[in-house]
Amino acid sequence: MHQILNFVDGRFVTPIEGRFLDNYGPRDGTVIGQLPDSSAADIDAAVKAARRAFPAWEGLTRGERARYLYRIADLIESRLEVFAEAESLDQGKPIHLARSVDIPRAIENFRFFAGAVLHQEEKAFQTSANVINYSRRQAVGVAGLISPWNLPLYLLTWKVAPALATGNTVVAKPSELTSFTASLLAEVIAEAGLPEGVCNFVYGLGSKAGDALVAHPDVPLISFTGGTETAAAIGKRAAPLYKKLSLELGGKNPALIFADCDFETALAATVRSSFTNQGEICLCTSRIFVEESLFERFKGAFVAAVKTLRVGDPRHEDSFMGALVSAAHREKVNGFVTRAREEGLALLCGGGVPELPSELKGGYYYNPTVLLAPDTNSEIMQQEVFGPVVTLTPFRDYDDAITKANSTRYGLAATIWTQNLDTAHRAAADVDAGLVWVNTWMLRDLRTPFGGMKDSGVGREGGNYSLDYYTEEKNICLQLSKPNS
Repeated sequence: MHQILNFVDGRFVTPIEGRFLDNYGPRDGTVIGQLPDSSAADIDAAVKAARRAFPAWEGLTRGERARYLYRIADLIESRLEVFAEAESLDQGKPIHLARSVDIPRAIENFRFFAGAVLHQEEKAFQTSANVINYSRRQAVGVAGLISPWNLPLYLLTWKVAPALATGNTVVAKPSELTSFTASLLAEVIAEAGLPEGVCNFVYGLGSKAGDALVAHPDVPLISFTGGTETAAAIGKRAAPLYKKLSLELGGKNPALIFADCDFETALAATVRSSFTNQGEICLCTSRIFVEESLFERFKGAFVAAVKTLRVGDPRHEDSFMGALVSAAHREKVNGFVTRAREEGLALLCGGGVPELPSELKGGYYYNPTVLLAPDTNSEIMQQEVFGPVVTLTPFRDYDDAITKANSTRYGLAATIWTQNLDTAHRAAADVDAGLVWVNTWMLRDLRTPFGGMKDSGVGREGGNYSLDYYTEEKNICLQLSKPNS
């Protein structure tokens, strides 16, 4: 049993009202710990601490702030296995995935933004012989950061690192479903000697702690990753206070597989893009469109490959998929599949709970599922499932492929599989998505813009996009004295 405490003003403290929430482990459904059921009072205490710390933290040089971030990265790296075990226990993902992807990426986030802020450039404009305009970037203030449960440390540090690097102080509210590695990060931050109040963690429900953070008048910036409906509520709360908002939201990501693709590469990558992390990644493929002439071959090979995926104990190295994050989420995922079958969609494989050893019976496992979906208007083709469920649909030609791909309100990511360079460029331009991979998936360069179109988000993160978001740009116009004046 691991009891998490809030981290406020450099100290680990119990929630002001003394209430805690049980934390259930996805592996077997047992209670593995407790976390604070924080209230608006806890958020207010954290915001006050962050405001007190802000002037001194912003006043440090970029190099001084960068050294703290490098120290944090080194400390996480020295405890990589501890973080990986905690992430797997808390979220349900296989431990080998946490060890090879989630925790290394969190380390890289701190190192990347520590370096990026050292190379950030401002602009200068020579208006005339004696007039210069130049820009100056300064920190916004207290950054309110709300992170999701699917990639807990990975996406929390994607926000914390640039916010701190640019001179802001932080109040972070991790997901109540997966707060374990955030608490370990707080321990690391304390050991790294970060000044008191610079980075604060308050745990609890979105409806209480999250809402209080969004509505707090002394938090001028909110960065949120999560569901589209929650983001709409955040927008309503934040808009009257004119807060800066970055919203990274859901997706219904298409894969367009043309007949001239490298078949084996496309097949293997699409299996991976559909079911990695139990399909609980906003960038996962959920709608697979295959050119008619290739459709039957791809369908047979894809379904056969999916049937070989091992669902099992997250602690085992041979488990490709672990457990879904919660009982409620598994019920939601299964509800989508049940209704799809009631609509007449054919189940090609999966659905339901796998047969597992008795010690895992209480866990939240679900079989990787493939449905044949000829109608793009069906619920499961329009709504984000966020689980190990994909649809297979044929397309006639290029125009039909683009129409089907763009037939949802989402526009986060897409993959395109073709050996034709013209098709690749045309489709990449025509698909409504903020990120497009051609003949690959999940290759990331942290300098590039990350974010979605339509209902998949507002704003971009990554590289200079993050540095810009976490700062305010000011133009200064200076008129010099004229010679001999």
